Amino acid sequence: MTPHPSHDTAATQDHPADDHSSHGYITAKDDYLKRLRRIEGQARGLQRMVEEEKYCIDILTQVSAMTKALQAVAMGLLEDHISHCVVDAAVAGGPEADAKIKEATDAIARLVRS
Repeated sequence: MTPHPSHDTAATQDHPADDHSSHGYITAKDDYLKRLRRIEGQARGLQRMVEEEKYCIDILTQVSAMTKALQAVAMGLLEDHISHCVVDAAVAGGPEADAKIKEATDAIARLVRS
C-alpha cells in the first residue's frame, strides 16, 4: 500500500466505541505521520514565502503542491477506510454496514467538494 495521509479536522467525528487498533490506516500510521509532517513543513514554507513577499505565481505553485499532497493523503485514508472498515461492516451486515457506507459516501462527497 502506498501511504497517503490526510485529516479533515472540520468534518472529524469521534467514534468512542471504535477500537483504535482496528482502523484501516493503523498499519501505515508512521507513513501517514511522515507525510503529514512534510505537509506541515510546506505550510510553514508558504507562510515564509508570503512574509518574504515572493512572486505570486511561485506561492500559487507551492499551494498547488500542498493541495495535491493533502489530496493524496485523503485518498489513501479513504482507500484504507473502505478496504478495512467498510468491508468489515458490510460482511457483518445490519445497521452498522449501512452506517459505514453512509459515512464513506459522505466523506467522498466532502472530498469532491474540496
